[in-house]
Amino acid sequence: MFKLLTSAVVVAASLSLGLAPANAHSQSTANEGETTAPFVTTRDGTRIFYKDWGAKTAKQIVFHHGWPLSADDWDNQMLFFLNKGYRVIALDRRGHGRSDQTYSGNDMDTYARDVADLAKALDLRDAVHIGHSTGGGVVARYVANSEPGRVSKAILIAAVTPIMAKTDTNPGGIPVEVFDGFRKALIANRAQFYLDVPSGPFYGFNREGAQVSQGMIHNWWRQGMLGGAKAQYDSIKAFSETDFTQDLKSIEQPVLVMHGEDDQIVPIGNTAREAIKLLKNGTLLTYEGLSHGLFATHPERINADILKFIEQ
Repeated sequence: MFKLLTSAVVVAASLSLGLAPANAHSQSTANEGETTAPFVTTRDGTRIFYKDWGAKTAKQIVFHHGWPLSADDWDNQMLFFLNKGYRVIALDRRGHGRSDQTYSGNDMDTYARDVADLAKALDLRDAVHIGHSTGGGVVARYVANSEPGRVSKAILIAAVTPIMAKTDTNPGGIPVEVFDGFRKALIANRAQFYLDVPSGPFYGFNREGAQVSQGMIHNWWRQGMLGGAKAQYDSIKAFSETDFTQDLKSIEQPVLVMHGEDDQIVPIGNTAREAIKLLKNGTLLTYEGLSHGLFATHPERINADILKFIEQ
């Protein structure tokens, strides 16, 4: 199942460049929760970049990106829902995109606290939170621990929940050696690795008959290289080894789980099909033949299903 992905990792790992610089942004000295558009400063002084489009009184949708990308991965969805009258917000997770390239705090608990700080600073109420891949894990952790009234619904797209890595309690998971390969490839030549992944399994461009988009590949690379190597390295452990079982069990709000049946990055059998069993109020939608990046390759289908769920 992971042969195609791991072969790309092995190719990239054979190269020999070092880590990129880890401090592109200076730390803000603003007070906790202060908003200096387009940044929110978190409780530990980290500046989080965000986009906030639409009327402040409109229904809010918050987008959480996958690894190692940024808020820009949601451009299609943000424009679509903005034109439907929603207020759309997307953030660059710490260490990614334009947010501070943090040395520490690159874990799910801190990511969720950062979202809580953003929600407080922007006074978000009854928001819909949508997370893709790693962002799905962040949404699960945040929603499970959110303040009353902050969240109305959640959507997990190709999410890493409940847990990706193989463990004694998760024997069907992905062997940790696969994620070790990710780490080796990132250290060896991050730039090449960030071409290999979108060129192959991420969007299913390695499948026979796939309609390959070079623009999509280059945009993935651009977003990945904008972030910090240290934070992205740490995030591999966060997205692969964090167990969200208890988070999913404790979520009271309606949750839509969306997953491509040909997802080569986050295989559906051990994620979406298990996550739906844990949710109190969950709905599962699967898509035959679609990849991990399904909302980018097939936005017309995914956007319509998201809109239907939100407006129910």
